[in-house]
Amino acid sequence: MNAAHWRRAMNGSAQPSQPVARDMTSAPTAAATGGWWGSARRAVSARHLVVLALLLLFPFVATPFITFQVASQSLVLGLIALSLTFLGGYGGMVSLAQMTVAGIAGYAVAILGTSSAAEISLGWPWWAALPITLLLCVLSATLIGWLSVRTEGVYTIMITLAIGVAFYYLVLQNYSIFNGFQGLREVYPPKPGGLALRDPVPFYFLSLACALGGYFVVAWVVRAPFGIALQGIRDNPRRMSALGYHVVAHRVAAYALAGLIAGVGGILLVWYNGLITPGSVSTSWLINILVIAVLGGMKHPLGAFLGAIAFVLLQTFAIDLLDRERFNLVIGGVFLAIVLFSPDGLLGLWAKLRPLFSPSQRLHSHQRRQT
Repeated sequence: MNAAHWRRAMNGSAQPSQPVARDMTSAPTAAATGGWWGSARRAVSARHLVVLALLLLFPFVATPFITFQVASQSLVLGLIALSLTFLGGYGGMVSLAQMTVAGIAGYAVAILGTSSAAEISLGWPWWAALPITLLLCVLSATLIGWLSVRTEGVYTIMITLAIGVAFYYLVLQNYSIFNGFQGLREVYPPKPGGLALRDPVPFYFLSLACALGGYFVVAWVVRAPFGIALQGIRDNPRRMSALGYHVVAHRVAAYALAGLIAGVGGILLVWYNGLITPGSVSTSWLINILVIAVLGGMKHPLGAFLGAIAFVLLQTFAIDLLDRERFNLVIGGVFLAIVLFSPDGLLGLWAKLRPLFSPSQRLHSHQRRQT
């Protein structure tokens, strides 16, 4: 959010005698600008419709391998990274526990539903297991947020990393509930109406629907009064507290929403892999989600999915050029190059290169330099 939006949002909030509710409504809301439908119509442009059409046509022109192994995996990992982008980009809280929340969702689906470990899984129907799973993810993320929001910077990172490592060793060493290092296998999505959701095309559309839902939810929340207040807390928590905003409550609520998004991604991930093991929530995957978010850019929800596409493409095709053991070296090199040349990730790189491909942008940049 730029400075002009922030000033408009905070106009009228500087009077300490006014109630907090008036501060919250000083932000431009959907109701004040023609309702949520009018706001949605203004937010959707022709290029969005073109991108949506391409996404819908993609599985019909791509091979099943590309559809499932590359596109679907990118959407699932991008959804988990989106939860981190929301926390880090709009809340200023870098959490390394988002993959942990996704892992909680995966284990919950396997334990409440069906898996290869019949003595552990409860065999609930999917329509009963999924709501309980998402509720557990929200509660877990809320607890993580409550423990970590009172810190800032590297201390937040260390606390969430410690929580992630603790959960990894919990599932690794516990056999009665999590089946230890073997994990829980044969965890497959349901077949509503006989539709095999794990087939490449159905699973792609399921992942696409969830990814689009998460994207538009975040895009709407960051423009709502809550999201504007959250960005104000990111920039100056002391001033926001003086204005009457409950800083801790806003941050914990942001963790809860991010946990819901990560939980949906975790359910899709366990269905994609067909299993959940301690390796799915290991330290390397905690770091990988951070790499994906930073690689794409944390200033826009789209960055999470761009970073996921780049990560999955490297993960899938780098072994054709290098040994599988050297994949982390390739990821580290790409990550270092992006951070050095474009701190805002791939989105920042595109913003720098965009004037080169647009005559109007080149003319505008030239006129701005002359003035």
